[in-house]
Amino acid sequence: MLSWRAPWRGGLLACSPALDWREARPEGGYLTVLLPCKPERLSRDLVLGEGPPRRIELLACTAGGTTWGITSAAVEGDADRRAALRALRAARLRNLEGRELEPVPLRMPGIAPDPDALRLTVVGRHPDGSEIVERAALFAHGGRVFHAAALGGEPTAMALETFFEGLKAQP
Repeated sequence: MLSWRAPWRGGLLACSPALDWREARPEGGYLTVLLPCKPERLSRDLVLGEGPPRRIELLACTAGGTTWGITSAAVEGDADRRAALRALRAARLRNLEGRELEPVPLRMPGIAPDPDALRLTVVGRHPDGSEIVERAALFAHGGRVFHAAALGGEPTAMALETFFEGLKAQP
């Protein structure tokens, strides 16, 4: 089961409330992302879909009350890609004990159209029962699946646009 809730909560480096955007590259180098604070790079082996555990990498930081991050994992072939994207999507609902709102197809320059590539919002619960909202993108590129998310807080529309528009596919 994929769960980032416990291992990363409270373990991320605190960042200044001001958003200080910088470019980062997840494992594999096929993507760049803009993050509003200096990310911490963490990895571990988790089961994602079917099969044995695989190495999952997380780049994340917290700024302005929101945790900003991107998770990635290597995949092999179309079937594995589809299964991994669906497992990431299901894990978000399960981990946040939430419901999905507004799923729309994701279109990103440099990434082939994919029915499993989505932008979505998940409304869930913290362990104390209070509401938490995640705005996310799920997609694949360069033999990897990605989950980019802004979790919690009240990010501005401009900050969310900067984050999601800052996802750039590399050849």
